[in-house]
Amino acid sequence: MKKIFNQNIDLKKIFKKRRQPRHGILALLIVFVAILSGVAGAVFTNLYWEDHIFDLLENQRAPIIRKNTTIVEEKYLPQTTEEEKTIQTVKQVSPSVVSIIISKDVPILEKYYIDPLGSDFFGDLQIPKYREKGTEKKEIGSGTGFIISKDGMILTNKHVISEEDAEYIVLLNSGEKYPAKILARDPFYDLAIIQIDQSDVADEEKKSFFSVKLGDSSKLQIGQTVIAIGNALGEFQNTVSVGVVSGLGRNIVATGAGTAESLEGIIQTDAAINPGNSGGPLLNLAGEVIGINVARSTSGENIGFSLPINMAKRDIEQVKKEGKIVYPFLGIYYTHITEEISKANDLLVESGAWVGRDGQGQETEIAVVPDSPAEAVGIKRDDIILEFDNKKITEKDSLAKMILQYSPGDKILLKVLRGEQEFSYEITLTERED
Repeated sequence: MKKIFNQNIDLKKIFKKRRQPRHGILALLIVFVAILSGVAGAVFTNLYWEDHIFDLLENQRAPIIRKNTTIVEEKYLPQTTEEEKTIQTVKQVSPSVVSIIISKDVPILEKYYIDPLGSDFFGDLQIPKYREKGTEKKEIGSGTGFIISKDGMILTNKHVISEEDAEYIVLLNSGEKYPAKILARDPFYDLAIIQIDQSDVADEEKKSFFSVKLGDSSKLQIGQTVIAIGNALGEFQNTVSVGVVSGLGRNIVATGAGTAESLEGIIQTDAAINPGNSGGPLLNLAGEVIGINVARSTSGENIGFSLPINMAKRDIEQVKKEGKIVYPFLGIYYTHITEEISKANDLLVESGAWVGRDGQGQETEIAVVPDSPAEAVGIKRDDIILEFDNKKITEKDSLAKMILQYSPGDKILLKVLRGEQEFSYEITLTERED
């Protein structure tokens, strides 16, 4: 304390320094006003962005995180136009793709044992045998189909609903189940039409179903992107696979369930078609059905086949109008002549329909069907039909394909080679029975 009072203190300087802070207060006031203005501007800007910019970002499918909320809204942004169309197509069509469950009463087998010699000579030797002990309903198969009308008409493969005395249940993508009844089986192609059964439902309570749009399979191009949807392995409902059209106009022999069927003009695709996918739709990127998945190659990789949708349009219209599927009938068994068959059998021509012969040139059990149009005009075994209604028969333009362009009751002209002579016959096609 003593040292402080001994110092020379200039009081005038002290009071002069105390008057200087008036400039500092003004500076602080300016800073305060600037900060307040900034806060006000931030609040206004935040409200503007919240109402306008977030909406803009949402329209661009960008991930949005909103303040003052625990919900995070995310929208997937497709990487390409093709990917976007694929996603849209699957969303659009999936509600119309159904699983078809097949159930049937099967016998319950009881196991028991017998002594083969009727004695105890061999000690505990017993032979097992089985006997029926009533029946039980079991699921014996499944497939896929798709709804083609609002009242529940469904297109599928014939082999999916080939089981006699079976019960068919339609399982929608929503999980709803409905009984189904068979309307018609195509006698030529692997196609069938069934109907969701709402006969026990009052008219005002009957449900209207989402139906697909049918495309034009004649406009398909090799390399075109396609989408397959189906009940894969009978277990994974509405499984999606994507591929391209690998080939057009394929002719195959499809086998399964102890049967074999020749299919002509088929679409080949590398989109995976697994067991259980049969009857499901093959789609283009416009969401239109352009094929019905029917078979796959067991010896190759990514080789699947679909029936062109144009083949089914005729069936659909006939069932809607007449309640059945009808085809014209000629009444012969034949094979198409190829260059190899012609050379191996010393034939005079390299194309045509060889009556009463199979693909190896061997005689078929029946050549001409009794009471058929062919028998009526005198067609015989080993005749070669060269033209059908003035159109030349070739391996590409087959006799079967030509017949399908006509209706029962149509009159056509056949040009036939018998030995070395040509004959012409006018023939009236009849209705083919299943």
